[in-house]
Amino acid sequence: MPHMPPFIAPTRHTDPDAALAQVAAIYDQQIRHLRDAMQRFVAGETFTDRVRACYPFVRIHTETAVPQAVLENSGLSYGFVSGTGRYETTLTRPDLYANYYREQFRLLHANHGVELEVGTSHEPIPIHFSFAENEHIEGNLTPERRWMMRDLFDLPDLHGMDDGIANGTWLRRPGDAQPLSLFTASRVDYSLHRLRHYTGSAPDWTQNFVLFTNYQFYIDEFVRLGHEEMAKADSEYVAFVEPGNVVTRRTGIAAEPTDSLGAPPPRLPQMPAYHLVRPGHGGITMVNIGVGPANAKTITDHIAVLRPHAWMMLGHCAGLRNSQQLGDYVLAHGYVREDHVLDEELPLWVPIPALAEIQVALERAVADVTGYSGADLKRVMRTGTVASTDNRNWELLPGNTPQLRFSQSRAVALDMESATIAANGFRFRVPYGTLLCVSDKPLHGEIKLPGMANQFYRERVDQHLRIGMRAIEILRSQGFQRLHSRKLRSFDEVAFQ
Repeated sequence: MPHMPPFIAPTRHTDPDAALAQVAAIYDQQIRHLRDAMQRFVAGETFTDRVRACYPFVRIHTETAVPQAVLENSGLSYGFVSGTGRYETTLTRPDLYANYYREQFRLLHANHGVELEVGTSHEPIPIHFSFAENEHIEGNLTPERRWMMRDLFDLPDLHGMDDGIANGTWLRRPGDAQPLSLFTASRVDYSLHRLRHYTGSAPDWTQNFVLFTNYQFYIDEFVRLGHEEMAKADSEYVAFVEPGNVVTRRTGIAAEPTDSLGAPPPRLPQMPAYHLVRPGHGGITMVNIGVGPANAKTITDHIAVLRPHAWMMLGHCAGLRNSQQLGDYVLAHGYVREDHVLDEELPLWVPIPALAEIQVALERAVADVTGYSGADLKRVMRTGTVASTDNRNWELLPGNTPQLRFSQSRAVALDMESATIAANGFRFRVPYGTLLCVSDKPLHGEIKLPGMANQFYRERVDQHLRIGMRAIEILRSQGFQRLHSRKLRSFDEVAFQ
């Protein structure tokens, strides 16, 4: 029999705070058990029994569906289940997800009038996900004892953390509860673990509004603006965090004890993230995903578990129309998906709709920053279809077949990431949008030359980034509840969003 911590009996709650406190109590007990055992194992102790700890769960039983009129009047696309029965999910990191869990618990109780049952699940916590942010004790193990770990501790089980719920392909087995969340606890922990690796910072710093870019120039400008904000005693932002968890606090705010643990990495991670922190995670995270759809899918697969309020792509693209000028903006209202990285999870026949709230915010932001409005706005911005390809040299293919397809689709711009980010936003129910800037026109003989490119970057990057940040200000002022569009709900949607 596995060696486990003392059993905590399931409890029932009508108060969301009490339910959250019980989740935290169970999680802390289970994590302490694993950490204590791991420290003893590293010290050389030999165990005869397998060591196991399990995630907490939350469960509801409902015998009534929420009346459709109530859902229509609430305006929310989440916080309720679609039918009667038993629903549950496992939970992790209540310290990180406290506000999120509390809100989901509140809505479930308010919409269904049921008790929340909290207890210890049968889903094991993999030992790798039990380490604290700055713990690296496993590095002291010999190869022999590292090999022994698999016999004594639970390791990540990829069979138990797939995206079937999010993809709409999950099949309920007899006796199973229906899911409350898109992600199980181990799937969440897996992504939190990967985010540290790919972005070079703790996922705890990630803010609720995320900007993706495919060029370092945008990051350089974001870093400059971040430090500029930290020099303002009256800035709405309270900290700026760079890879390696290097924290700069706003003028007048004392450093936290953990700030000293950060250090610039010897080399930048694959997709470095920078965080302009606002209280309540209401700030901006910007990630340089580099070029290509594989990175775009990878990072959005993992950031999705943090349930951001919105993510948007700001980057460069090829203009496909002769009437476009270098530096013009393209606001995507549709996508041609030739990136191929999501074909298995999200078939190509699934449409990726434009979301009105994001579209309006981006268009208004362009007007606010450029000073153009009405018909004049069309001088610098075009709304249309964006094609994303996984072939950087698409224009060199014989027969011009890509050009024919792009023409048939009425695409006005082409890049390698935007459709992936939008499609994964649709798949994971994260509001999404795209505003690109035309940096070349290969079909019309206008390619980037070194001097021209440098001048273009200097002139446009600052303005483009400010447009993205202004769009976030607009979205934030409207309240995040309005962002989670019912366009992203399936027929049988989970409650947690």
